Amino acid sequence: MGRQPSGYRRLFAVPGALAFTVGNLLARLPMGLFGVSAVVMIAGSRGSYALAGAVTATGLAATGMAGPWVARLVDRYGQARVAVPATLAAVLGNLALLLCVRYGAPDWTLFAAYAATAATPNIGGLSRARWAHLLRDDPAGLHTATSFEQAADELCFMLGPVLASFLTGTFFPEAGTLVGAALLLGGMLLFTAQRATEPPPRARSKAPSPLRSPGIPPLLACFAATGVVFGSLEVVTIAYADAQGHRAAAGVVLALQAAGSCAAGLLYGVRKPAGPAVRVLPRCLLAMAVLMTLPWLAAGTTGSLTVLAGALLVAGMATAPTMVTAMTLVQDRTPADRLNEGMSLVVTALLTGIACGSAAGGWAADRLSTATAYAVPAAAASVALLINGINRAVTERTGP
Repeated sequence: MGRQPSGYRRLFAVPGALAFTVGNLLARLPMGLFGVSAVVMIAGSRGSYALAGAVTATGLAATGMAGPWVARLVDRYGQARVAVPATLAAVLGNLALLLCVRYGAPDWTLFAAYAATAATPNIGGLSRARWAHLLRDDPAGLHTATSFEQAADELCFMLGPVLASFLTGTFFPEAGTLVGAALLLGGMLLFTAQRATEPPPRARSKAPSPLRSPGIPPLLACFAATGVVFGSLEVVTIAYADAQGHRAAAGVVLALQAAGSCAAGLLYGVRKPAGPAVRVLPRCLLAMAVLMTLPWLAAGTTGSLTVLAGALLVAGMATAPTMVTAMTLVQDRTPADRLNEGMSLVVTALLTGIACGSAAGGWAADRLSTATAYAVPAAAASVALLINGINRAVTERTGP
């Protein structure tokens, strides 16, 4: 008998896995592209990072609120029947934003147009649900798949800002949004065409909402705080690079942070977990809180974009293991027939945090200084650690 493949080769030996992964990656890439493109497009046209941050925050918050409802429909009716029309609605929202910016529509129309992108399906969650279905009897393989999916998220957030900066800087400010819309729609059509690996739709679940599952609310609070880290880092880094006279380099600098996270996520996936996820998570959160002080120190003490880029690369190495570990806990604690909804709640928490982080980062960059604004992601990472610590203390005192 031949030797069985291991690691990531083991994942793609699963029939149909490679095909749905390619489509999902294409559809997911714009998630790292839309935000940067919108900030550059709006700030360049209206001259305000605070407005750009507030608009993107509104879109993300709307997506977070609508996400669980879309996911509930996916659980009940299947991925293809729900994700395709939802994607079409999201693409129209992005195109509406582009037209409003292009033709000088009032500021309120930017908020209304970007809110329409709330229909965007949880693309990473759709892929994770397929892995959970295909590897339901293989916990080790599912750990590797979860790590791969987090690395894929980071890869998209690494390439997305670079592509956005290239498109908006080389062609015209709206180019990033146009390309992102095409990738989102094309990738989703390819992904949903792979029907053999799609989890079967389930009857209306009688299980309670994942929000009522023990341990889920504190995890969602940690995800929200982590989202503040991501949202503020993006806006503050764009503003910092712009203040240095290197706006086009912002995408590359943001890509380095995602590259550090992507590499850490891939390594984490092939290593055996150091213990139960509930015990590993505090260590991951501590590492993130410590490392997120590096960009603040680099920006405040050196004023060098190159040094900042190195600090972001190192800081990013803590985020993927944190996300993988927390996501594992969510999957363990969510009823199987409400898995899409549970993972969508994670995205809701993240997007809520990203929205708050975008707004806070934009405010700090405008009102304080771009270097001081890096205190926002550092503080958010510390809050995530504090939330987890308080929850553990309460759980140990009262019992699960």
